[in-house]
Amino acid sequence: MKIKNICVYCGSSPGKNPAYSLAAKALAKALCERNIGLVYGGAAVGVMGTIADAVLEAGGEAIGVIPKSLAVKEVAHDNLTQLHVVASMHERKAMMADLSDGFIALPGGWGTLEEIFEILTWAQLGFHDKPCALLNIEGYYDQLIAFLENSFQQQFVNELCRPMLLEAREPGMLLDQFATYRAPRVRKWVGEDEL
Repeated sequence: MKIKNICVYCGSSPGKNPAYSLAAKALAKALCERNIGLVYGGAAVGVMGTIADAVLEAGGEAIGVIPKSLAVKEVAHDNLTQLHVVASMHERKAMMADLSDGFIALPGGWGTLEEIFEILTWAQLGFHDKPCALLNIEGYYDQLIAFLENSFQQQFVNELCRPMLLEAREPGMLLDQFATYRAPRVRKWVGEDEL
């Protein structure tokens, strides 16, 4: 699978652990080494600003997408390759999806989780066949992964969907998985009706 751009979901806060910003820089370096562009939420602060700055410093392309209402609040990054200011969060997420060939969640909060789970749900429903992943820095996502394992065991998520969410603790390993990713063919059933 040829990957031109990867969407990275991450926080507008740096988080408590300096490892999160270091991971953002490492991911930026790995993207640039593979000539892969960054698509992200468009802010100049927190982990978001860190990854964008690192991509730009390495000579890569950074494309931001930010709602007008957050452009001032989140301090929109003004030195990006491209910055799209859109009307709503829905438009932001749709544009980020359209511009991207894969999706990675760095450690982040509710917004980061909402974004990766929405795009993962779209994969489950067959709306796209792009890889989705967690960059699990210092075990940040360990408890979430355990929760998801329980969702398979409780049969709320089909076992066939398991390969749709990749996970690694190091950016290069994750990007290697993206390069060979093939979406599983899954039918989503509700009772007797197929979605």
